[in-house]
Amino acid sequence: MKTELARLLLQALQKLEGTLVPSPIDPEWVSLERTRDPAHGDFASNVAMRLAKQARRNPRELAQAIVAALPASALLEKAEVAGAGFINFRLAKDLYLKELARVHELGERWGRSTLPQPHRVLVEFVSANPTGPMHVGHGRQAAYGDALCRILEAAGYTVGREYYVNDAGRQMEILAASLWIRYLQACGESLPFPANGYRGDYLLPVAKALRERAGDSLRRASADLLADLPPDAPDGDKDQYIDAVIARARALLGDAAWQELTVFGRDAMLADIRDDLDGLGVHFDTWTSEKAFADSGAIDRALERLRGQGRLYVKDGATWFRATEFGDDEDRVVIRENGAKTYFAADIAYHHDKRERGFDTLVDVLGADHHGYVARVRGGLQAFGHPAGCLEACLIQLVALYRNGVKLAMGKREATFVTLRQLREEVGNDACRLFYLMRSNDQPLDFDLELAKSKSNENPVFYIQYAHARVASVMKEAAARGFTYDAAKAREVVLARGDELLGGEHAQAMLGALSRYPEVVVSAAANRAPHALVHYLRDFANTLHTFYNAERVLVPEDEPRHARLYLLTGVQQALRNGLGLLGVSAPESM
Repeated sequence: MKTELARLLLQALQKLEGTLVPSPIDPEWVSLERTRDPAHGDFASNVAMRLAKQARRNPRELAQAIVAALPASALLEKAEVAGAGFINFRLAKDLYLKELARVHELGERWGRSTLPQPHRVLVEFVSANPTGPMHVGHGRQAAYGDALCRILEAAGYTVGREYYVNDAGRQMEILAASLWIRYLQACGESLPFPANGYRGDYLLPVAKALRERAGDSLRRASADLLADLPPDAPDGDKDQYIDAVIARARALLGDAAWQELTVFGRDAMLADIRDDLDGLGVHFDTWTSEKAFADSGAIDRALERLRGQGRLYVKDGATWFRATEFGDDEDRVVIRENGAKTYFAADIAYHHDKRERGFDTLVDVLGADHHGYVARVRGGLQAFGHPAGCLEACLIQLVALYRNGVKLAMGKREATFVTLRQLREEVGNDACRLFYLMRSNDQPLDFDLELAKSKSNENPVFYIQYAHARVASVMKEAAARGFTYDAAKAREVVLARGDELLGGEHAQAMLGALSRYPEVVVSAAANRAPHALVHYLRDFANTLHTFYNAERVLVPEDEPRHARLYLLTGVQQALRNGLGLLGVSAPESM
């Protein structure tokens, strides 16, 4: 409805182009919003007020001219000027009823739209380091990224889902060292665990599996490992200590065995991450290994291209990218003095590769601490000739977990975190996903465990799902009482007498809310805002509950009963479609 109304308004402006309104017409001038007060119609536009200064016209006079230029349309009952120059639109009375019929006709496809031109979007999300289990913070990224992908697809985009496996660098070496020490302990060696190692019990079964596979072949005497190491924290520096442990381990095992150990630990962690994501209903099209990407020569090729363009220079033995040419506050090192490539070098090469794969827009779902990362990678993309706007970043703020009003401590390295699996087991997938999505991604989230498990109207998961289940219950009750329901007959009744049979305040509120669903999906996609759909479904469920509490549905009269059941089952379909985009189930009973 909103899209078609915007098209009519644009056509009216085009008729006035060069006379009463500036030329050329910019479609961005068209602004439409749902009215809050039904007395003001269904939609309102302030386009005349926005253009009045450019047009050198009184806003109200310009609004009257726009209304007069509107093409005839079955969509509109009336358009009128109000106040200082607002244009209020009242839709045709039967439009909501026709939309209800479309809901039944399209079913799960209702609310999905197409784009004028194909547009491919690659969403990279989660991308947690494979150094331990997924924690509740990763879960928010997973729920957000997956819901965003589903919403984008519903809005007509072609979407790719990608997980970037950070399996190169120091964190993987710390994981390998931590795993090896657990393995040595399993072999009977007595030695302390590094303060800067990964201390969680999750490595114990991995160490056991490693010993079953390798036997004692990786065993070395603890005295050989610990000889002449610098002191660990608290008496020494924990970073120096873990680096010394890593160097000693490589020397004692040899490079080949060390690499096998690293890969074993990485694969075990990735298997655990995949299992967690599968359990949450989150799946990826592509898993890209940072190490494999580097080994392919892609980073070297990208840097050579930049060097050939004069975008790199050498200073103090390091190679720098001229990031300041693209708006960054300083140039960035891509190759250190020791010849090692930086994370930044890998990042710009990786994002260039994404574009080379044919994606128009790259969306990175990142932790809140990555706010400074985007501008420099965007500069790298520009250096390769890509538009600056092709890269977007959706930053995910932190999650605080509360039990009975008490905040739970979280720390991955110290193994005090709550895992995503533990959260799912306690509150269930549906509550887990919807609670993650209730608040905008750029705001911190307080996750109330007790509320998430409660069966109360204050729990949005229960409240929305109960609205869906309530309709199923009504249909079961109708059958139990011997009432027949024919969907085809109900459609005829609604299209013929819907103004009369569904003309009440609560039915009209439900029809109006129903018609908003496609707009909400498009807006949530454009703004990368799954939380907007959550809020809509919460309000939509409220209109259903209000209607049910105010109106008798299973009345003896055949046509009123058919009309109300047709309305309820249409609303149920919309709820089911919306919950599906959030990755939340729509139960038939509660």
